[in-house]
Order: sequence, then C-alpha cells, then structure tokens
Amino acid sequence: MGKDLANWNPEDDAQWKSTGKAIATRNLWISIPALLCGFAVWLYWGIITVQMINLGFDFTQGELFTLASIAGLTGATLRIPSTFFIRMAGGRNTIFLTTALLIIPAAGTGLLLQDPETPLWKFQVMALLSGFGGGNFASSMSNISFFFPKKMAGYSLGMNAGLGNFGVTTMQILIPLVMTIGVFGGAPMVLEQTSGTLIGKIPAGTDTYLHNAGFVWVAILVPIVIAAWFGMNNIVDEHVSPNIGSPFAAFAKILGMLAIGLLTASAGLWLMLPSNAGGSGWDVSKWIVLPLVIAATVYALKAIPGAIRKSLQHQYQIFNNKHTWAMTVIYTMTFGSFIGYAAAFGLAIKVIFGFQHIMVEGVMTHDTANPNGPSALMYAWTGPFIGALIRPIGGMISDRIGGARVTQIISFIMVASALGVAYFMKQAYGSATPEDYFVPFLILFLILFAATGIGNGSTFRTIAIVFDKEQAGPVLGWTSAVAAYGAFIIPKVFGEQINATTPEYALYGFAVFYTICIGINWWFYLRKNAYVKNP
Repeated sequence: MGKDLANWNPEDDAQWKSTGKAIATRNLWISIPALLCGFAVWLYWGIITVQMINLGFDFTQGELFTLASIAGLTGATLRIPSTFFIRMAGGRNTIFLTTALLIIPAAGTGLLLQDPETPLWKFQVMALLSGFGGGNFASSMSNISFFFPKKMAGYSLGMNAGLGNFGVTTMQILIPLVMTIGVFGGAPMVLEQTSGTLIGKIPAGTDTYLHNAGFVWVAILVPIVIAAWFGMNNIVDEHVSPNIGSPFAAFAKILGMLAIGLLTASAGLWLMLPSNAGGSGWDVSKWIVLPLVIAATVYALKAIPGAIRKSLQHQYQIFNNKHTWAMTVIYTMTFGSFIGYAAAFGLAIKVIFGFQHIMVEGVMTHDTANPNGPSALMYAWTGPFIGALIRPIGGMISDRIGGARVTQIISFIMVASALGVAYFMKQAYGSATPEDYFVPFLILFLILFAATGIGNGSTFRTIAIVFDKEQAGPVLGWTSAVAAYGAFIIPKVFGEQINATTPEYALYGFAVFYTICIGINWWFYLRKNAYVKNP
C-alpha cells in the first residue's frame, strides 16, 4: 500500500488475477470519495446561493449566478493542466495533493458565510478556489484508466465518474440538512423566505447555520486525504508516470501548473464580468473569452522549460488525432450538460418557481415571493442523483452493444427533453402560479439528467476503445476539461436569459447543439464507412 508500481499490465490475466485486481480496486475505492468531495466543493455554490437568497443577503440574482459561473470556469480551466498530472507527478501524489487543496476553499467559505456583510469579491475568490474540485476530475479519470484492463473500461471509469459525480447529489442533500443544526458552532441566521431540505419545507423565521455548508467538507476531507496518501499507488512505467521524482518535486509541478490555470481563468473572468462584480466592465463575449482561456492555458503550459515541457510535448500528440476533437464535442454534450445543469438546477427552480410572475402597472415583474412555490433545496438533488446513479449503467450497456450506438439514442432523447423543459419554463415564467407547471418541468428535466448520465458512460467506452492505452488517459482528461466548461456556460446562459425574461431560449440553444452532436457521432462512428464502427 502506498508504494510505487513497476511493470504494471492489467491486460496480463495472470498478474490481474494474482495481485492486479486487488490493487486496482483499492485505488478505485479511494479515488471515488476523493472525487466525490471534489464535485461537492466545486458545485456547492448552486445550493449556497439559494440559501443566500432565503437569508436576504444583499446581492442580486445575477451576482449570485456569477459565483457558480466563476467556479465553473475555473474548474474547467484547471482540468487542462490536470490532464497531464498523472504522467508528471504520479497518481498517488496527484490525488493526495489535489484533494488536500479542497480544504482551503471549504474552510474559507465556511468562515465567510458567517457574516452576511461579507463583500461579493471575497465569495468570488472562494468560488475561484472551488475550481480545484472541478479540475480534479481530469487527473482522477486519467489515473483510473491505467489501473484496469480495456474490457472493464466502461465499468471502472463509469464507477469512478458516476459515484464521484454523486458528490453533487451528496452535497445537495447534505448541505441543507447540516445547515439546520449548529454542529460546527457559530451564530445562526434567520430565514427571511421559506427554505427546505430533502424531508420537507422549513418556514421563514427559522434559524439556519449557513456556514456549515463549507465546514462539513473540511471534516469529510481530512480522512480521505490520509487514505489517499497511505492507500494509493503511483504507476512508474514508461507509458504512465516515468521519472516523477520525489513527492515534493511532484507537488511543485502540480502547484505550478495549477497556478497557470488560475491565472488564465482569472484573466478570462475579468474580461467578462461587469465592473460591479469585480470585472473589467468590458462585457467581452464568453464565446470569445473561452477559446482564448483554453488556448492561453495550453500554450502557457507548453512554455514551461525542462522536463515538464518535454513531457507535455509528448502528450500533446493527442491534438493530432481527429478523434480527440470529435469526442471532445460529444463528451461536452453529455458531461457538459450534466455538470452545467447540476450547477444551475437549484437556482433555476428558485427564480422560476419561487416567485410570482405578475403584471404590475402594465409591466411583467418577477420579484414577488411565491408562497406556494416548491422548495429548490427539496428538489435540486434529484436530477444530479439520477444522472450519477445511471452513469455506470450507461458504461455497462455500452460494453455490450457499443458506445456510439448508446450515445446516439440518448442524444435524440436529450433533444426532445430539452425542448419540453423549454416549453414549461416559458409557461411558468409568465404565470402568477408557476407551480402549476412544476411537475412536468421536473419530470422532463429528470429524463434529461438521466440521458446525460447514460451518455457519460457511453462516451467513456468509445474513448477507451478508439485510443491506445497511452493516449486514452490524456484524452479523457482533455475532453473532460473542455466539457467542464458546461459548469460555466449553462449557469451563465441561464442567468443571462432569466435577466432577459426568456429562460426558455437557453434550452432551445442546447437542443440545437445536441442535434449537431447527433450528426458528428453518426459520421465518425455509426455510418456505413465510419472511421471506427460503433466503438
């Protein structure tokens, strides 16, 4: 336990049966809770901001949406350097350090939430650092891909990602519950609007411990970090992690590359955000900034001198493979949608169904609290729960009938579901009784989440089959990095369209993108003369 592994070959049946399976399984079951906490810390702003509204924090809905967007952009950007951590630093070293870093934003968020007068920029800094959790997915998936044979790729990657994604659901259930008790001390705040938990509504006037939303993850992270150090392994073979050096040398590489990602993400955020939210006020389009952030991060990493640059040049060969780009788009459809909807779901429920949309002196208004509205905190967990729960099943089905075929089926379901959600959002956002449309909205959104979960598993299968063992890990990291921008784009688009009073337009746009992905998947993997037939 905790030692470096040499001559590792999971395709060797004798090695696999004697020692390999036990070692791989141990690494997987430590990786899963570490990744779970990464998702939780990355995306807890979607729940925290709902409760900030209920407590009357002096921020606009648009400003609160920026917190989820900042965490989303940073987490996605940090996946780019994280894609290459395993080769340069080793799996054990990487998972230990990147999981330990989550303690910083978790503790900082807990401290800041104790004071309702905390300025917005301090929360934005914590949202920026929460991006550590988003970045961890790329290195975690790359690491696990080396431990299991190809025949188990759908299962192993689906389990790591699917149960890791339960961090979203766990967070959305745990945070509302832990906020009801003073388990970590500190003074409570009084709810101004009705809140809720998994088990029911909480009336206005009730005490709540909002700061527990951060502190609870500190308590959970400490034992996981210890388990990662003593229970995981570095694979030091040439095709995985050669020449990683001492743990401190490995940590220095990781921290330096993370600093580059934080810098480029911060620059992109400054270009986009309004001046009253700490930005430049130039309102540069996200469709311009995102490619600039990605390109700047890739080239800045490549400019690092010495062994890091040499290693990155070797791994950058994935960009010469057309399948890298095809799978990047397809994976963005599945995982990008899952993570983006997970980030925005709770706040979308709150602003669409938690307020009455009524005419006042000939003007449609959206700021009158709806006493009959559903509690966002009661339902926000349901979509990510279904998407994460079904993800391993998507992988196992794809192992049987082919990943591309499963991806194509769920793509059509996603188009239909997105259009249905758009319809009911439009009806609700123009109604004095939006709760009348909540049940069909919720059902269709849950179908959409389920489709993204199955698609996550199917795309893993395709990547594992199309790419060789040396490229599969970096490709998983790269595609997950680009797809993770969904955690930035979807909350931002929702926020923009809600401000424009046309939230349904967000879903129309996503449906168009899914249709494009149907064509790409068919061309590359399902047509008669496909490059690789139904991998």
